[in-house]
Amino acid sequence: MNPAMPRLVATDLDGTIVRGDGTVSERTVAAFERLRRAGTPYVFVTGRPPRLIEEITAFFGHHGTAICSNGALVYDLSGKQVLEEFAIDPEVLAEAAGRLRAAVPGIGIAVEFAGTLAADDHYEPWDWDRGISVQRLPDAELFARPAPKLLGRHPELSADELLALAAPHLSPLVTVYHSNGSRLVEAIATGVSKASALRSYTARLGITPEQVIAFGDMPNDLPMLAWAGTSYGVANGHPDVLAAVDHVIGANDDDGVAEALEALTAGVAL
Repeated sequence: MNPAMPRLVATDLDGTIVRGDGTVSERTVAAFERLRRAGTPYVFVTGRPPRLIEEITAFFGHHGTAICSNGALVYDLSGKQVLEEFAIDPEVLAEAAGRLRAAVPGIGIAVEFAGTLAADDHYEPWDWDRGISVQRLPDAELFARPAPKLLGRHPELSADELLALAAPHLSPLVTVYHSNGSRLVEAIATGVSKASALRSYTARLGITPEQVIAFGDMPNDLPMLAWAGTSYGVANGHPDVLAAVDHVIGANDDDGVAEALEALTAGVAL
């Protein structure tokens, strides 16, 4: 293997290698295949739950492991099963939802699992909720079991506005963030992030942070980008990401990640 090559490539999906129209380019697929043939594995690290990742991994072939739900779930793509779950406890889930409702009046609440979504009567489904029937439940049932992710969606406020309102009230009870969802704020268990799951995953493989390169675009990618030895932000990324990464590359619609990987596998300095 080229000594300049990393031992692992970690990449976000939406807004990073997934284009604005929801597709993945042939150039990007080819770049990851060349990377794999060169002896460097890759792992998808995404905010998507397992039920929504397979439509993207189909472009690459269903193999390997994906870190889903912002680090709350580790998923075997070939076996189609959850390997690890880092969930919010029911008591914490109920308390966090109550605080979120108090901080942001009018917000709808949902609880996301690997393959299902349950919500209160105020939660407004959006594109992310496609392919399933949202189960409407009273609070006693909605918060009755551990869940990977808590969601809040507002009729008007943007994701940035929701995060600014919610974070002071929910931290450190849960980790609050957004991944650019439409009027959506998200929360996972304290200590859970894309970085924490990736750290655990690489430790089992004997891979150190210095041997990892990571690609991302949104604030929920920041822990992963800070943890990796080398970080890349696509040009369409959030300003906080572009200010924090080691390298800014082309936008997702311009195959920025593919271009970077092509240079890497060709032995060209990035």
